[in-house]
Amino acid sequence: MFDRIRKYADRFRGTGGTEPPTRRERRGHNLFEAAAAYVAARAEDDQDRIEEAAGWVSPEALSFGVSELACRAVVALARERGQSPRTVARDLLGLPVA
Repeated sequence: MFDRIRKYADRFRGTGGTEPPTRRERRGHNLFEAAAAYVAARAEDDQDRIEEAAGWVSPEALSFGVSELACRAVVALARERGQSPRTVARDLLGLPVA
């Protein structure tokens, strides 16, 4: 997972000969904003937005944000369905019932 995020971040930072964002520019987005934008872009298969969101924070921070978003989404969906988070997570991934 980290390799994929680094690849996107490196590609974003390396395009157009522009300098990497300064520390001040990075403060414009927190890791949860980056994770939400990244996951939404992945769901819509929008490569430009994926690369943009991946450049907002470090790969490690993005990974943490995506993980936190996944946990919250599974819990919310489990509550909505009246099922356990484990059942919902396995169902979303197409895994057999354990």
